[in-house]
Amino acid sequence: MSKISASRALQGLRVIDLSRVRAGPTCVRMLADFGADVIRVEPPPGVDPNEAMFAGNRLGGDFQNLNRNKRSLTLNLKKPEGLAVLKRLIADADVVVENWRPDVKQRLGVDYESLKAINPRIILASISGFGQDGPYASRPGFDQIVQGMGGLMSVTGFPDSGPIRAGIAVADSSTGLYAAIGILVALREREQSGEGQWVHASLLHSQVAMMDFQVARYLNEGDVPQPAGNDHPTSAPMGLFRAADGDFNIGASGQGTWERLCRVLDRPGWIADPAYANEKQRVANRAKLNAALGEVFATQTVAHWVELLNEAGVPSGPVYTVPQLVEDPQIRHLGVVHETQTSDGKPIRVITQPVTLSRTPAGVASAAPYWGEQTDEVLREAGYDDAEIGRLRSEGIV
Repeated sequence: MSKISASRALQGLRVIDLSRVRAGPTCVRMLADFGADVIRVEPPPGVDPNEAMFAGNRLGGDFQNLNRNKRSLTLNLKKPEGLAVLKRLIADADVVVENWRPDVKQRLGVDYESLKAINPRIILASISGFGQDGPYASRPGFDQIVQGMGGLMSVTGFPDSGPIRAGIAVADSSTGLYAAIGILVALREREQSGEGQWVHASLLHSQVAMMDFQVARYLNEGDVPQPAGNDHPTSAPMGLFRAADGDFNIGASGQGTWERLCRVLDRPGWIADPAYANEKQRVANRAKLNAALGEVFATQTVAHWVELLNEAGVPSGPVYTVPQLVEDPQIRHLGVVHETQTSDGKPIRVITQPVTLSRTPAGVASAAPYWGEQTDEVLREAGYDDAEIGRLRSEGIV
């Protein structure tokens, strides 16, 4: 098969993907969806005792969603000749992405200085739990550990619930996106300098960055953020309310939106009420305000309120389950779900890139590969003949 090309945007860019689990594959997926030629390097079956965690269910939705548009090469990096093959590939590559613990690179001889000696234009993107140096550098990092250490669990949940993890891998996914941004910046800079560089991203730093205004409040005002349940911590009324047949969210932040809410609910007296005079007062009197709104919203359905409030310029939306969200007409219109197929015709549905480019949009050209599906193809591109490939297979290198 020919190289996968999902878009023209990054066509001609070659990426060696040494990453696994979520943060690294998230980063590389963005590059692949925009047209980079991604070679996913994986140990041959049976080499890595943790392989079930990152490569076991090749047809599972999670693996497929993370690894579409990539080619798979099996390579045993525990053997010197496996490392030699990798370095041969890197000589002609643009980007290498890895999420090993920091000391592994030095041990294998694929740290940035070593790769720079092979290819001065190479960009090495290293993703870690806690950074490439410092007191925690050698620690393994997982999303929930970092959600706790990065403050997210302290502000998630209700005041009396105790710390609660977010329902998605916030630290992993955000780190992958930050790393992709770093790679793109380094590629742009390379056009000027002609040199590559080392890009670092860590789960811990990314999680704190995602905390954003919560941490900034503490740093600048001394406010210690607390869990606020389904209410916004600094704005009201903004949160979850119950209608006659279910729950929905509203966001009436700002004085103008608040006044529109009062009028559309036929409660103009609330505008003049000193308890609700401004955002600060509405937050201070949130319990009273939410109770009053709850009495009004209980009289009609979610669909009624969502339509009425949005028409009045008050943001509002239902609370969907996953099956409901994929059927939403706007989500369908945006093309959020895309169907592709494996090389042997099995249908696969994945989530598309959420950023759209008018001339060179991202695409989904192929499902995630089977284990080592393109090994021979990639080796031939690197100059290995069939006899050499046969020997590499017989010796357990690929």
